[in-house]
Amino acid sequence: MCAHRSPLTARIPRLPRVLRTRTARPARVVLACVPGLAAVAALVLCAVGVDRTPGDAERAVAARASVGHRAPKPPMVPRERWLGDAASTQPPIRYADRVSAVFVHHTDSPNGYDCADAPRIIQYLYTGQAGVRHWDDIGYNFLVDRCGTIYEGRAGGPERAVVGAHTQGFNVGTTGIAALGTFTAGVPVPRAMTDAIAAVAAWKLGLKGIDPRAPVRLVSTNSLSKYPAGSRGTFTAVSGHTDGYWTACPGAALMARLPGIRQQAARLQGRR
Repeated sequence: MCAHRSPLTARIPRLPRVLRTRTARPARVVLACVPGLAAVAALVLCAVGVDRTPGDAERAVAARASVGHRAPKPPMVPRERWLGDAASTQPPIRYADRVSAVFVHHTDSPNGYDCADAPRIIQYLYTGQAGVRHWDDIGYNFLVDRCGTIYEGRAGGPERAVVGAHTQGFNVGTTGIAALGTFTAGVPVPRAMTDAIAAVAAWKLGLKGIDPRAPVRLVSTNSLSKYPAGSRGTFTAVSGHTDGYWTACPGAALMARLPGIRQQAARLQGRR
């Protein structure tokens, strides 16, 4: 599979059509959105009106800028819904200070699945990574199926800067989004899937005001990547796995869609 410590996996066998899963705990439901911009703007105007000293004015401008390019959190399926009883014992979760970039992947699995089978496929990927390969969890932070459904992947909380295991050398401070399927040259990439990838990227990068089209500098932590450990690489805020590691992932077809995904993510942040 397209993850940071292993070659592409073997094909996943055809799975049952419908997977019934346990209902997620209410506390883990992740359909919330960021606070309304109107409410935030009102608070900023109130603060400026009370004291017009230069310091407070600058802070008010910074506050508007920090929320002005946030995108709403898209609906997503919590990991309990696909994980079921397959959970392995996990070590403490690692967090970074922030998410500065998104790496897009594909799972190198069949494309003709029924979307009702997606939870079972993700569980199969988890078993291969956390079970067979003895990783601590599934490597990807998020997964997206061909119908545009977004799934929470790695544990730790989708809102937080969870360190994944998806892009060798560049897992710290990034988010990995995996498209369920194989998207080599000439393979159609569903619009619903690219829309969902853009929505996740816009939301995660927008939390820190990062333009999905902007260049970002990342420090490599592992010389097995394309950059020696400790060196800096320049990436676009939404990049493909192959940009940082010696792999064909996420496939030529999906790589070709990244410019459009970046543009859509920027529009979702309210950018021109």
